[in-house]
Amino acid sequence: MASRLGKVVIGGFTTTVGAGLAGYLFLTDEKDRRWPIKAHAERAPLKAKRPLPSRDEQIKSLQSDSFDIVIIGGGATGAGCALDATTRGLKTALIEADDFASGTSSRSTKLIHGGVRYLQKAIMQFDIEQYRMVKEALHERASMLHSAPHLAHPLPIMLPVYTWWQVPYYWVGIKMYDFVAGSKTLKSSYLLSKKNALELFPMLRGDRLSGAIVYYDGQQDDARMNLAVALTATRHGATVANHVSVTGLMKERNSQGKEVICGVHVKDELTGKKWTIPTKCVINATGPFTDSIRKMDNPQVKEICSPSSGVHITLPGYYSPEQMGLLDPSTSDGRVIFFLPWQKQTIAGTTDLPCQVTHSPKPTEDEIMFILEEVKNYLNPDVEVRRGDVLSAWSGIRPLVSDPNKPDTQSLARNHIVHVSGSNLVTIAGGKWTTYRAMAQEAVDAAVEACQLNPAHKECQTDGLLLEGAHGWTPTMYIRLVQDFGLECEVAQHLSKSYGDRAFAVAKMAALTGKRWPIIGKKIHPEFPYIDAEIRYGVREYAMTAVDMIARRLRLAFLNVQAAQEALPDIITIMSEELEWSEEEQKQQHKLATEFLQNEMGQNVNRASRDKIPINLSKEEIQLYIKRFQIIDKDRKGYVSINDIRRSLKSLGMKLTDDEIHILLSDINVKNNGQLELADYLQMMSAIKSGHVTYSRFARMAELEEQKHEKEMLKKKISVERSGGGL
Repeated sequence: MASRLGKVVIGGFTTTVGAGLAGYLFLTDEKDRRWPIKAHAERAPLKAKRPLPSRDEQIKSLQSDSFDIVIIGGGATGAGCALDATTRGLKTALIEADDFASGTSSRSTKLIHGGVRYLQKAIMQFDIEQYRMVKEALHERASMLHSAPHLAHPLPIMLPVYTWWQVPYYWVGIKMYDFVAGSKTLKSSYLLSKKNALELFPMLRGDRLSGAIVYYDGQQDDARMNLAVALTATRHGATVANHVSVTGLMKERNSQGKEVICGVHVKDELTGKKWTIPTKCVINATGPFTDSIRKMDNPQVKEICSPSSGVHITLPGYYSPEQMGLLDPSTSDGRVIFFLPWQKQTIAGTTDLPCQVTHSPKPTEDEIMFILEEVKNYLNPDVEVRRGDVLSAWSGIRPLVSDPNKPDTQSLARNHIVHVSGSNLVTIAGGKWTTYRAMAQEAVDAAVEACQLNPAHKECQTDGLLLEGAHGWTPTMYIRLVQDFGLECEVAQHLSKSYGDRAFAVAKMAALTGKRWPIIGKKIHPEFPYIDAEIRYGVREYAMTAVDMIARRLRLAFLNVQAAQEALPDIITIMSEELEWSEEEQKQQHKLATEFLQNEMGQNVNRASRDKIPINLSKEEIQLYIKRFQIIDKDRKGYVSINDIRRSLKSLGMKLTDDEIHILLSDINVKNNGQLELADYLQMMSAIKSGHVTYSRFARMAELEEQKHEKEMLKKKISVERSGGGL
């Protein structure tokens, strides 16, 4: 009896423990059971030393202080170097000729990833170097998601498979990706049937689809992540300044008679002032411009960078589900195309072509059409892929490390190199966004050794270090913004995700709307959640030009180039109040920002695409559009002027400002002379018919004006007798 009772007790205990363990494993989030990033457990978190200094204070420091390290380049790697060096206790300066993230670091695919295709190459080619790169990148992916959870999040990416025998091939490959990530896996990949794949990605082409595999990588707001790293560096004591360029390097002979770098000649691009910054060490982290700095050190040096252009396009949000990306693993020419939801829109890219280094890379029509054609192959017939749906397009120059033994840029890995010259110039080149922190660690290690620096901490302090905005952030923090400030919910969510716990400081600057709801937060464009306060706060984040604001503090230029153009006047007005710009300076800022949007954000290439379309209208359509044009051109001048549009809008009961009328006219007026000719109007209507343009406000206005005109003519034709007496 006792034996039987003992068995019951033991069995009951075992069942209880087993059920408890199963319940824990089932109910506990997968990430909560993983090993923490090693750096988190080993040390107390570093605390920021100071509030953000103004740019004037940063410039004053550059003019009066001497430094252990001066870092040239304010992209991801340069900002990472600044954060690494200053948290080790080194006196650090960071200078950037343009703006933080103004180059490649703001023009990425917005992914934080280990590189699925690099792992494929590592396995297929038994390439241990590629394997190590993937392993390192997966560790860094986990570190970034921890360090800035408001700016980065896991994103499921679907890999559709259209041949049944490829399903196990890709499934094994993706499972290997999970296996290499180990404890740093975001979420486990999984296999989907055709039916389930189409439920999750309804826009996907269903015919011949065999199934799909979903895996997880990270996604980020790249420009704001870059900025967060730089702001964190300056809070920890680093001097950081944008719009300060390097004009030369100063050298002296050390005690061993070796000629070494001892200073940097710089110029403030905003004021034109020049001076020299004394330093013990210089790190060159200038991305595609690496060789230009190396040649300042040694004009005969061999070039080490092989630049490659990567073009991305922005499409409307309805092209993809809000929380599911798509990977095309093998395009028509062997590249990889990502198709990803980002900030309520969809981005697609990238291309990979050798290019020349330039400060103003431009997307080309061929590259845009290549991406659209590849996207078209994966979407169902209900989604008409139209050239006119391209809202923005941009090109980023990847600073690939060249290898003369490999035939093309596609075969180049995004590996990085650290090189120390004879005069102790430390160059960090190559690499990719995800590994910026590890690259910075390696570069600072090399600088400490080469220049015999004595940091307070010899080991890197940045693995898992929380960035600007991360300390008090929670996923539901936006609710407090809604309740405490009276912000619109969409705006509050945007502020939370863009600024983290600094969103409260932004909200305090917001103006009253004058409405019952929302109470504060005037939108700078009706289609986007950006508000006036962000412009004022952006100036405190060192935005010094209109381009800095529309491209990198706000992401409007990347999301919709036309919306950015429309919001530009209000943005410049607010910036002028903060920076005390003269009327002349405001005009100059508008001109430079417009040129940026036209050349670097795809506005000109979009227009050129529309204008080269042959007029494909029928005789009846041409007659209809001529009639509409002549209704607006009442004086038969042969063109429509701003006054004609103003009169037409008034008759339709619409009120627009002069700026809004100019924007309406700019939809179609390619000559920008304030006059719209019939040929331009017919060209626009032809472009709409062919899909190269999705809509035109002027075309809609002309249609409404014709309808109103027809009603008036009909009234004139009906006599009093036919109307039944008219009383």
